[in-house]
Amino acid sequence: MTAPNGRQADATGGDTVSAVVRQWQAVHPGLDTGPMEIIGRVNRCAALLQQAEDAPLRRAGLSRPEFDLLGALRRTGHELTPGDLARETFSSGAAVTKRLKQLTERGLVERRGDTRDRRVAHVRLTDAGREIVDGILPEQLAYETAVLSVLDPQRQGELAGLLGELLGQLEGRLGALRA
Repeated sequence: MTAPNGRQADATGGDTVSAVVRQWQAVHPGLDTGPMEIIGRVNRCAALLQQAEDAPLRRAGLSRPEFDLLGALRRTGHELTPGDLARETFSSGAAVTKRLKQLTERGLVERRGDTRDRRVAHVRLTDAGREIVDGILPEQLAYETAVLSVLDPQRQGELAGLLGELLGQLEGRLGALRA
């Protein structure tokens, strides 16, 4: 079936989005479901990956947002302010503050006041925080490698390139809208 924009509609597959697309095409036969076929699948993949990949985090007693904060500190390699962490993890300032309190109580991060401005805090990983991130990351990457193994390396590269192109465009467009 060809969508109104000339693209070949892909509602014949066996995934859950295909069923949704077929239903919409039955209700609105002239409707272009192409965007739904892409965005719906990206969202569904993200949800399924999120559910499964959180298993190593749960075993370590961490939530995904807590691990994201720890990971941001580890990968940047230096202290960050709560505002920096909010930007790095796409979180609200209030959410970061709450998570930092929990991580500080667990001894995974330390907060240090700024010597020039008492309103500013600097956050860094403790040795225990670094150990937990470094311990979970290989397990996480092994899981992701196994998930992606259904695609050969060339197809993985193609998918990464297409998603990178889409993400770059979306970030640029949404960034311009926020400015």
